[in-house]
Amino acid sequence: MAHKKGQGSSRNGRDSQGQRRGVKVYGGEVAKAGNILVRQVGTRVHPGTNVGRGRDFTLFAKIDGIVRYERVGKDRRRVSVYPPPPQPQQPPAG
Repeated sequence: MAHKKGQGSSRNGRDSQGQRRGVKVYGGEVAKAGNILVRQVGTRVHPGTNVGRGRDFTLFAKIDGIVRYERVGKDRRRVSVYPPPPQPQQPPAG
């Protein structure tokens, strides 16, 4: 038996790409309709008001608005998108 390893290929060197999961839009930020809010495995964060859930548990905004993360009960989190508050009208200058 030879004690020196031949010119074989290395046995390591294989790795998969990261899956880019996590929160994409944080609380207080503005989201447009269709924006992805959270990519996740399972429902770590549940969909709330104006938020949809994709087949792979991705949460996305259904309307343009401001993102808010909320607690529901003791151990559940929810993300909602609320329309921005109306801005007061400025009187025309003149």
